[in-house]
Amino acid sequence: MKKVIPVDAILIPDEGKCVFRGVIYEAYQWSQKMFDGSSETFEMLKRPDTVQIIAVKDNKLVIIKDQQPGRPAQIFPPRGRVDTSDSSWLAAAKRELKEETGMVFRTWRMIEVTQPAAKIEWFVATFLATDLTGQNEQELDAGERINVWLETIEQARELSLNGTYVSYLRPFFARISSMQELLALPEFKGREVDR
Repeated sequence: MKKVIPVDAILIPDEGKCVFRGVIYEAYQWSQKMFDGSSETFEMLKRPDTVQIIAVKDNKLVIIKDQQPGRPAQIFPPRGRVDTSDSSWLAAAKRELKEETGMVFRTWRMIEVTQPAAKIEWFVATFLATDLTGQNEQELDAGERINVWLETIEQARELSLNGTYVSYLRPFFARISSMQELLALPEFKGREVDR
């Protein structure tokens, strides 16, 4: 799949060999030449990428409270794992938003891509979705309980900055304080890879 990642993203080198394959994670190792000429074994994990959607409906953000078995409920924007059946991050984002909220939007723009951990080849692509075109029933997995509601951007920002909302969105909401700023965000620019 072709994707646009941060310019400084860290990838598993082509010579990396998969030494473990789990349900979500894979572990890779390779021999890395050191500055003194010696070699060491380096390793990284790899997992499917994640998409999250900042969806705007009625000038408010779509928020979900997601409860899954074995963990407490969490508050996020709609989000989910990219499946092997998804042709692109955008296809995954549209699928996840429809499954979790039942909402379908016309206009999409990728506004951010992050690599949450340098030792994991894993990217989180954030999309902005506007222009609601349809509302259907949720299509939840057996392990999901999801409540959907709308928050002003100011409320969502406060939830993020005080730690109620997922903490990894703090840097995003620290620089976006109004709907006007959110809607003006440009398309994310990075480097394209085929991974």
